[in-house]
Amino acid sequence: MRREQEDSFVEFATSVKPWLLTTAWMLSADRHAAEDLVQETLVRVYLKWSRVGREQPVAYARRVLANLHTDRWRRTRREVLVEEPHEGATGSVDAEVVDVIRALQSLGPRERESVVLRHYLDLSEKQTAETMGVSVGAVKGYTSRGLAALRATLKEDDHV
Repeated sequence: MRREQEDSFVEFATSVKPWLLTTAWMLSADRHAAEDLVQETLVRVYLKWSRVGREQPVAYARRVLANLHTDRWRRTRREVLVEEPHEGATGSVDAEVVDVIRALQSLGPRERESVVLRHYLDLSEKQTAETMGVSVGAVKGYTSRGLAALRATLKEDDHV
């Protein structure tokens, strides 16, 4: 890779890392897993940078991150609950956002992944289904159950 491409990648990685870390943490609900996902995402983007850097690197990184999380979930198929949200993601965020993140952690892994992909990453139902490796109907079901659980949890806490 040429020096100018490396410089552009470093600039990209520096600017997008906080957003990737927040997204990975919302998907995985585990700080260490989120950091691993971001690191592996950036490595994969770096390997394709000569092609991706001229197009839409943020979209490519988002897709890689979501796919890596799905692959990891398929391999382990168990959820690890954590007590506190990731400090970096909630450093200067208001209490309502922290409550939403905690409510997301209470969801099952597939519901959480579906809600985050659909409503935080703004993927279509078809894109979410492709990313998760399920049917569009399954995405609709996961999203519906996830949103219903979020509404119920947040309503209990008097946020809705």
